Amino acid sequence: MTVAPCPRTPKLTMGVEEEFVLVDRRSRAPVGRGPLVIAEAAHRLGALVQPEFFTAQVEVCTRPTSSTAALAADLAGLRRELGRAAEGEQCLLLASGTPVIPPERPLTITPDERYQRMATRFPSVIGARDQVVCGCHVHIGVADRAQALEFSNRIRPWLPVLQALAANSPFDRGRDTGYASWRAVEHGRWPTVGPTPVLDEGAYERIADDLVRCGALLDRRMIYWYARPSEHVPTLEVRVADVNADLDTVILLAALVRGLAATVLPEIGEGRPAPCVEGGRLREAHRLAALHGLDGDGLDPWGGARLPAWDLVDRLRERAAPGLGASGDLLLVDTLLDHLRATGGGSAAQRAAHRRHGRLSDVVDALAREVLPWEGQQLERPCPRPDPRDPGSRR
Repeated sequence: MTVAPCPRTPKLTMGVEEEFVLVDRRSRAPVGRGPLVIAEAAHRLGALVQPEFFTAQVEVCTRPTSSTAALAADLAGLRRELGRAAEGEQCLLLASGTPVIPPERPLTITPDERYQRMATRFPSVIGARDQVVCGCHVHIGVADRAQALEFSNRIRPWLPVLQALAANSPFDRGRDTGYASWRAVEHGRWPTVGPTPVLDEGAYERIADDLVRCGALLDRRMIYWYARPSEHVPTLEVRVADVNADLDTVILLAALVRGLAATVLPEIGEGRPAPCVEGGRLREAHRLAALHGLDGDGLDPWGGARLPAWDLVDRLRERAAPGLGASGDLLLVDTLLDHLRATGGGSAAQRAAHRRHGRLSDVVDALAREVLPWEGQQLERPCPRPDPRDPGSRR
């Protein structure tokens, strides 16, 4: 189908944040060497590499760009430098929404004043400090907060499809969870995680202030809706995806988010109302996306019908087509969707790696190889050790 792009649709800028977990080269378990890895990588990356909540995590942030090719090159370069720094600390860089193998000891919270306050305020969320969740966040450049909220109001029904597309956390601390994205479940323990309310700027300001004032949140940066106006840069931040080892999946995700935003931008100018979707249906659509990913049914949040996930992906592509055409990304997205359809996505790849020999270390190794496919990471034979959670599991 040929789609004529709307001449009024600008080429919006985009950026990506990726969160990774560091695992020991021998045990494949998460290790708190993030500060050392960040210090080394920062010599070349500067502020583009940052700490995360646990010292077993690192985050990289791309520069804003209007080019998907530039975005891909930036992401590849960030991964390459971070992988080299991790190798120097006897670590593997892992792109999985949750840790495949459990840590050998409780994880350490990054010594940042804000993170420490979060741990004190929300101890039930932190639990035994053995859980890492790693996401991939897409930022779309906006003129102001009002425009960010207009984008959010219009793309929110499509976020479950993007969640399914990027599902990449079937294993969690030594077990197959039965979910395609267990990160979605674990991350959902934090306050406000979930679909974004339909808001204008005034309502957003009131709700944000109330959440902080009543103590539900530490600060506005803890507004963890699936799409939110960023508090530190002029963007809409879409936070629904697992981090993925496959770089093509990340580019596909970013292109689709921007395509959706560019498609709805003329509709905002014409004063068309945002689509009305019942909240319960939207939450169920997200639940099914986390459970099945691309391998099963999702939910059409408008009509409430259960449909094959790939049917919903096809609908998403058609909805985003005008914006994709305007940016010149339509052929790229179609190619990447064909690739994803052939591979099954991150969750399917993890389970396929496990099926080969029944070892979780094979899952880790496959993820480590894929995140740096151009040069690989140095792998060592894993140290055999029993899993206290599952004495019968094979590593």
